[in-house]
Amino acid sequence: MAKKVVATLQSGQSKKMTKVVKMVKSPKTGAYVFEEQVVNADEVDAYLKK
Repeated sequence: MAKKVVATLQSGQSKKMTKVVKMVKSPKTGAYVFEEQVVNADEVDAYLKK
């Protein structure tokens, strides 16, 4: 069954996703925290500009 899952992921039908890690300053403490999110590869620049 695991082979079927791997085969469907490699078929190219799924969208290309990217994990983005962004460093954001916390308004409460002033310390930097990391936000992680999985976004579509086309939307990476828009996410980082926010």
